[in-house]
Amino acid sequence: MQTPLKFRHELKYHMNPHQYWIIKQRLKHLLIPDKHAGPNGDYHIRSLYFDNIDNQALHEKLGGVLDREKYRIRIYNRSDCIIHLEKKLKRNDYISKVKEPLTRSMVDTILSGDPEVLNVPDKPLLYEFYRKIKNERMQPKVIVDYVREAYICPYGNVRITFDKDLKTGLMSTNLFDPDLMTVGTFDSNIIVLEIKYDEYLPEFVRTAVQGENIHQQSNSKYVICRKLIKENSWEDQ
Repeated sequence: MQTPLKFRHELKYHMNPHQYWIIKQRLKHLLIPDKHAGPNGDYHIRSLYFDNIDNQALHEKLGGVLDREKYRIRIYNRSDCIIHLEKKLKRNDYISKVKEPLTRSMVDTILSGDPEVLNVPDKPLLYEFYRKIKNERMQPKVIVDYVREAYICPYGNVRITFDKDLKTGLMSTNLFDPDLMTVGTFDSNIIVLEIKYDEYLPEFVRTAVQGENIHQQSNSKYVICRKLIKENSWEDQ
């Protein structure tokens, strides 16, 4: 039996280094650093996003469709020790995520063009992704690469992340390539702030991120990277 989906609020902002520094100073004494952070207080995330033959996920995001979903395979710190297939869902102003672990050999098999390792009916996400590949020609589209600094607050189950150095892979969907060629997606000074929470956002957190002239953004990292690839003719579709 599948676990019921739990939907959360998600707010996104773009900021410059000065705004980041001020907001971080306010928050770091109020929140708990992510336990997965390295010595520098952050960690590296690399995701390989998939879309179908019609680029449905891309067009629905650009078209402002309120109910949509994306699929990705994600690794951390350029390692194959932890790999997840993830499905991110958007329902109006709420988000949810489900994930299932993968092995390196499973990913290598999938990327070689053989999805049969996903044909596991008793694992709903794997089987759903398998059917998407078979029926909708779901294919890897773009690598999204960035460094994340994360904090948590138990009140309201808040998670705040600063995502830096957003890049995309060039002409490759090899998640594990240590020499993957990447290019910055926009001004390297831009930092993406994301705030996720359940029923409420504590007032001290809300106050900490206000007053620095930052504005909510709707662009997703996936769309930013897809548009860059398209604009530079690195993508056929």
